[in-house]
Amino acid sequence: MRRLGLALMWAVVPVKNLTSVKARLSPVLSADERRELFCAMLQDVLVALADTPSLDGIALITRDPAAQLLARRFGAKIITEDRNSGQTNAVTHGVSQLISNGVSDIMQVPGDVPLATAAEFEQVIAAHLPPPAMTISPARDQQGSNCVICSPPNSVALRFGENSFFPHLEAAHQAGIQPTICNLPGLGLDIDTPDDLAELLKRRANTLSHAYLDDSGIARRLQEIQGESSMKAAATA
Repeated sequence: MRRLGLALMWAVVPVKNLTSVKARLSPVLSADERRELFCAMLQDVLVALADTPSLDGIALITRDPAAQLLARRFGAKIITEDRNSGQTNAVTHGVSQLISNGVSDIMQVPGDVPLATAAEFEQVIAAHLPPPAMTISPARDQQGSNCVICSPPNSVALRFGENSFFPHLEAAHQAGIQPTICNLPGLGLDIDTPDDLAELLKRRANTLSHAYLDDSGIARRLQEIQGESSMKAAATA
């Protein structure tokens, strides 16, 4: 963990209730499978963040008991909400709490980017300019915002969702900030849809997410489904 004067850089990870997580994967995964996969992905993210030397701390914004247990395992601060009110409100709440504790730089990261590495987080931090500044790493489709650093933490009005990247760039410009953009392969893959899951399976890596998908039989099942679909497509061509 770094110490540069009084400046503190923290990572914030919002996590909603795991009982209803990743609904868009329901065509291929059961509710239990979606929950277990998200727990594996969240652990992969926490491992990478814990190995990022330029971070002074990690905070999880969550009301979920299982997520809180993981936070304690990694020594992360737990910030609770009165109710689940979406990623944007969760991040805003967490940012306000950390600002009140003297945190000057906040990196916001989702829990569903299992291929993100400490090296990538270091790249984002190294690219971040002196305040006022914003650095953003987009999703691979240039729609979502998979990693955002703001200094000061409340300098740009953030609105997360399926199409947040370009609105975030516009919000930075409106705040008089020229944002720095970091396109990174690991951070760029957030797992929301069956296509995202298929892409994750293509990119073999030593992650807990891959281990879960292999050990549970999900990877084999999805590959068989993909093979059957390819055979049907070829037969009708």
